[in-house]
Amino acid sequence: MSYRVAVRGLCEFGARAGDLDLRFTPAPSALEGIVGHQQVAAGRGAQYESEVALEGQYGELLVRGRADGFDAARHCLEEVKTHRGDLTRQAANVRALHWAQAKVYGWLICQQRGFSELTVALVYLDVDSGKQTRFEERHLAPALQQVFEQLCQRYIQWAEQEQAWREARDRGLKHLAFPLAKWRPGQRELAETVYKAASTGRCLLAQAPTGIGKTLGTVFPALKAMAAQQLDVLLFLTAKTPGRRLALDALARLRTPAAPLRVLELVARDKACEYPGTACHGEACPLARGFYDRLPAARAQAAEAGWLDRPALREIALRHQVCPYYLSQEMARWADALVGDYNYWFDVSAWLHGLALQLGWRATLLVDEAHNLVDRARGMYSAELDQQRLAPLRKAPLPGLAGPLQRLWRAWNALNAEQSAPYQASPTPPAAWLAALQGCIGALNTCLNENPQGLQGPWLEFYFDALQVQRIAERFGQGHIFDSHLYSLGRQRRSRLCLRNLIPAQALAPRLQAAHSAVLFSATLSPARYFLDLLGLPADCAWLDVPSPFAAHQLQVRLAGHVSTRYQHREGSMAALAQVLAGQYRRQPGNYLAFFSSYQYLEQALVALRAEAPGVPVWAQAPRMGEPEREAFVGRFVEGGQGIGFAVLGGAFGEGIDLPGGRLIGAFIATLGLAQLNPVNEQLRQHLQQRYGAGYDYAYLYPGLHKVVQAAGRVIRDEGDQGVVVLIDDRFAQPQVQALLPRWWPRAEPCPPALPGEYGQTLPLLG
Repeated sequence: MSYRVAVRGLCEFGARAGDLDLRFTPAPSALEGIVGHQQVAAGRGAQYESEVALEGQYGELLVRGRADGFDAARHCLEEVKTHRGDLTRQAANVRALHWAQAKVYGWLICQQRGFSELTVALVYLDVDSGKQTRFEERHLAPALQQVFEQLCQRYIQWAEQEQAWREARDRGLKHLAFPLAKWRPGQRELAETVYKAASTGRCLLAQAPTGIGKTLGTVFPALKAMAAQQLDVLLFLTAKTPGRRLALDALARLRTPAAPLRVLELVARDKACEYPGTACHGEACPLARGFYDRLPAARAQAAEAGWLDRPALREIALRHQVCPYYLSQEMARWADALVGDYNYWFDVSAWLHGLALQLGWRATLLVDEAHNLVDRARGMYSAELDQQRLAPLRKAPLPGLAGPLQRLWRAWNALNAEQSAPYQASPTPPAAWLAALQGCIGALNTCLNENPQGLQGPWLEFYFDALQVQRIAERFGQGHIFDSHLYSLGRQRRSRLCLRNLIPAQALAPRLQAAHSAVLFSATLSPARYFLDLLGLPADCAWLDVPSPFAAHQLQVRLAGHVSTRYQHREGSMAALAQVLAGQYRRQPGNYLAFFSSYQYLEQALVALRAEAPGVPVWAQAPRMGEPEREAFVGRFVEGGQGIGFAVLGGAFGEGIDLPGGRLIGAFIATLGLAQLNPVNEQLRQHLQQRYGAGYDYAYLYPGLHKVVQAAGRVIRDEGDQGVVVLIDDRFAQPQVQALLPRWWPRAEPCPPALPGEYGQTLPLLG
């Protein structure tokens, strides 16, 4: 058996030592790094070799890489690194890693060219000043060989273990059996199509009804394809926390002693942090102190454990006194299946996507509830700055920032002076404003270099927001616009500027292509053309529409067409809305979910229902609920319970939760889910109309009805379920709306009229 590893991977595995030190310092961009390496090479003379391909063997381990440069005149192997700021602040573990890389390359070139000794140099280039700082060491070839072999010995033991794990995993997956006694209707068709896509490296857009077991029906075939096609990793990406839990449950069912799987749950740093508010370095955090010294033992135990959801990984990390978040980043390299948010792969600076490119993964993506990806991606590839946040910084500038801030302020005011309407959009961002912003970023970089702790609070927030604008400006394309919201602050004019992504296809296409295969699935992916256009799916993307296993007799659909949920009608229709809720509950007591377009509308409806029917138990979603609060909300839906849970359409309870049987017998949907009519959404409509000829449908109708169908899908979760969906708005009767509702639903029947004295007075129809 032979193994391969890149020089970088070999050194990252075995050469890091000491503290974890992540004190923020501005780092050069990838482009700045490339230009910096070229700058160093250009100044070395004719005998200088750059990008020297090297490889060497140790036992069964082949090590490969490209050394930055070899200076024949000095007989010197150079490892070039770009940086910003004072090198004396560089973390010790980073310097140790750089020296290890340089020495490994040093031995490889000695071996290849027969050198008996060599000068090895670290060359640091400050990308702002152009200054080079050089560290040199003279080594005999045997000393460099010893460094190389020690690193190889550490790695090869791990590689042998990992190879044994991989072989056992693949043997188990080849014989993996579906864990349920029988397939649900439609589930097998979904699984077979996912297997074909994962096996052939295709992209698949799969619409499958809520309740057929989409998670298990996608994870199982993707794992089977891993063994057959020698794929490296399965990435299950979710929009919300409930989807992550469902994926982990499915993987737990499939993971057995006969089919071992290393499963890792990815959790955001702020949620995984054991010492919130503490800086990530050894002087401040005990879990960062000596992190790399304790990492090998923690890594070994985590690898042996295999099941690494949030509680399990945390337990291992704390046992070894290392940071759980950064242990999870290390274990991502060795996991078979990773479960995490969309942003780990699709965001501008998604580290999992970068890791996959670095390691050359052949990965299968499973994108859960993919109808959410359009809006999520728009947010990932947009950036905004408000002028008012700059005002207090300008009045009390840090040293060296007065001039750059003043220039940015003037450029901003010049834009305000040219703007004649409260909202204005243009196809490109203003060059002068971007240049002034870049000047501020440069000055802030200098401040951070000179005093890493000097930027706090509003300064640091502004800096990170400005960096995001810079990143988006570099990616600004046809799917973007630049817009400005002008507002008054006393007698002063201020504006909020945004580089806004409207069509994320251009940004998402390379991320989808980077995977061996990608399966995007949801209950609401109609019409397919909408998602093909906006998500950047390849031309040969396959489409699957799984028929529903549910029958019309399982669901009653009621239409409360006498109630208008339009904003201008809400106050007048509130009593009628409460009568609809109370009437249905009195006819058939049980657990219901009621969905509204906003928290304000939810609160108004809650007040009205309490006045109409004070005896009906109610509980409500609140803004910014944490995980314990969300779990408590769902926990109220017990078998045989009674009451109405109030929620916001498109929020945490509109999808991804499973309440079968008597836990939920009905849903009220008091909105079409249409986006608010405002200048930004109208700009989106116009842009989509120009590009696709379907502006209103793409901007308003399709996204709104996707939320409606998702919410209604909470009711029927199994072939034995019975329930009711009450659609509250006259527009639900329109043909173009009816066409977007599930085909298996029965024809909507009018809600029974309220009886005088029982449900209150019925209001006249609203136009």
